[in-house]
Amino acid sequence: MSEELKSPEATAIIRRSLRKRYAREQRFRWYGRIAVASGFAFLVLLLADIFVKGAPAFSHQYLRLPVTFDSAVLGVDATRLAEQAHGADFAGIVRAGLREHFPDVGGREEKKQLYRLVSLSAEYQLRDMLLADPQLLDSTVDVWLPAHSEAAGYLKGQVTREVPQSERRVNDQQMAWLDVLAQQGRTDARFNWTFFTAGDSREPEMAGIKAALYGSFFTLLVTFCIAFPIGVLAAVYLQEFAPRNRLTDLIEININNLAAVPSIVFGLLGLAVFINFLEMPRSAPLVGGLVLALMTLPTIIITARAAIGAVSPSIREAALGVGASQLQTVFHHVVPVAMPGILTGSIIGMAQALGETAPLLMIGMVAFIMETPAGVTEPATVLPVQIFLWADSPERGFTEKTSAAIIVLLGFLMAMNALAIYLRRRFERK
Repeated sequence: MSEELKSPEATAIIRRSLRKRYAREQRFRWYGRIAVASGFAFLVLLLADIFVKGAPAFSHQYLRLPVTFDSAVLGVDATRLAEQAHGADFAGIVRAGLREHFPDVGGREEKKQLYRLVSLSAEYQLRDMLLADPQLLDSTVDVWLPAHSEAAGYLKGQVTREVPQSERRVNDQQMAWLDVLAQQGRTDARFNWTFFTAGDSREPEMAGIKAALYGSFFTLLVTFCIAFPIGVLAAVYLQEFAPRNRLTDLIEININNLAAVPSIVFGLLGLAVFINFLEMPRSAPLVGGLVLALMTLPTIIITARAAIGAVSPSIREAALGVGASQLQTVFHHVVPVAMPGILTGSIIGMAQALGETAPLLMIGMVAFIMETPAGVTEPATVLPVQIFLWADSPERGFTEKTSAAIIVLLGFLMAMNALAIYLRRRFERK
């Protein structure tokens, strides 16, 4: 037999076999590298597209115009300014400032196009200025006013003259007026604080994510307060105390199955139980938190059980050996050691809940919310739903707001994952 293996024919066969084996291994490595590179390239492409589209939303264009706080136009009296300011005609003095700067503009339609250069929020800005400094009444000052989203899009370079006028919302005459303002140094790009300090609006330049951020915070607060203690206690009981029988096996199977149930099913459950049966307030963070807690529970239970099961048996044996009860062993020794894994799984589950949209749409958290909610029972929306609403709007200004809100959401998700890594390492060191 050894002589046969030493023959030239056998040696050639073995070498060909080895070459094929090594070639298959090399091809597999290259397939793996190509797969990793492709996945990374698609991820970079996606993030780059989001950042390119969303970056303009973090800045806004302002126009410097002469504004005369004419008491006659405003319809206010200096002695009763605080009472009359909220009903004053601040839009009238904005239009007067535009006409003063462009005196050649005539005709109703042409003036209407001129007035669209300035945002409606300019009225509220001027009102706050006058209330803060009543001495401005009957005086003329140059004020930086926010541009309308369509005018701001042209100043940002998002709209060009190469596009036919019928396919853009800024006509040639408006572009000419904006060019004049730019040449006079009366345009400026500033950080868009309104995006973070305002609620939703019908006008893109006035829309912000403040109300959605508060709604997301209250919703996640309810979710965490319900899902974390219940999930951890259920995992501890199933892993350490529950008897091994058919009932326990059935519960474990159902928990694993619930982790794979589509999220919209939990929304239907919340609509049927919490709103229709228990008559809880619709579009409230309380109901949204309850629904997301039900959805997050299986994830927390599964990860917590895995973390508890990974604790070395020697820790349990040492605690029991010095006289600790089973309850003391579990909560004084096993759970603290498993806490890094428990927290990691819980935070990942919360991050998943933060990005959910479908179950919240089912319970009515798709309302148009301008005011910031003050509690868990007031009407609210969340950041993913706000993104969904803006993505459905045809205005170009909402397109960049959609991408900007996605950037903020991704930032929160990365922060939560970084927190999970930090807590795991901190508890592991302890």
